[in-house]
Amino acid sequence: MLHLVIDSVGVETQRSVVKEERSQRYDNQPYGSIFEEIFRRAFTKHPYNWTPIGSVQYIDEAKLEEFQEFHRTYYVPNNAVLAIAGDIDISVTKELVEKYFSGIPAGKKSMYRPDIKEPELGGEVRDIVHDNIQLPAVIQAYRIPQKGHPDSYALEMLTNILSSGQSSRMHKAIVDEQQKGLAVFSFPFPLADPGLFIVFGIANMGIDANALEAAIDEQIELFKKEGMSEREFQKSRNMAETNFVTANARMSTIADNLAEYHIFYDDAGLINTEIDRYMQVSMDDILQVANKYLSNDNRVVLHYLPKSEQ
Repeated sequence: MLHLVIDSVGVETQRSVVKEERSQRYDNQPYGSIFEEIFRRAFTKHPYNWTPIGSVQYIDEAKLEEFQEFHRTYYVPNNAVLAIAGDIDISVTKELVEKYFSGIPAGKKSMYRPDIKEPELGGEVRDIVHDNIQLPAVIQAYRIPQKGHPDSYALEMLTNILSSGQSSRMHKAIVDEQQKGLAVFSFPFPLADPGLFIVFGIANMGIDANALEAAIDEQIELFKKEGMSEREFQKSRNMAETNFVTANARMSTIADNLAEYHIFYDDAGLINTEIDRYMQVSMDDILQVANKYLSNDNRVVLHYLPKSEQ
């Protein structure tokens, strides 16, 4: 914040670094463009339409002055959170914070905060993406609420039942029994504004994308119709508790989570009570969010196919 030098040499070096990162992680990685392809179809008005890495065109076009202006605007103490975790003396730590950080001037520029409400999807969006892959893939992305919404906890527990581990619904049915998928998993992708619940499956050899999609849909509809067993529910609760404890087992992750709770919820103290929100989720809550959000008119469906089929 205080001593960063942004000059033409540094910018051009980092410009090359970012383009190389994009090339390795997105452009030349099998299925690497999934998030870009999903988000640009799932969001048409909101900035989530763009993924953070950016496109090569705009990475090249960004000017030195724009980098400098961005730094002056956003890299300021009044737009930052300092989280300290560990075996510390609080009074001494506060003195050190004052010593090393008080001299950094606060920002005076207006910070743009997007306030764009994404319209309803208006029906299922489907498309085909041809990629440098050998096996077809199916990606389904359902709109879900923002981080911290009461339904977000039930959605996380839903994904435990659907696809977490070899005893999950999708793995047992689609991978083990039907052998239509090499791998199938789901995960919620909550964000500061409404995000996505993503289901991703890679087809087995000789299985086309339509057959894999039908198998995925079958498991989702079966869950929505019949719900879960008591054993599945308890497993999901155990996983939620284990994941939460694991996420706070190291000082570094405790610091990260303290900062996140403050940024998103303005309450760092949630680190002490967040697990209670998962434990309060009922079987009915999980079934309700499945029926509410995992509907065909609330999703984007992509079939990833080998370029040879183009």
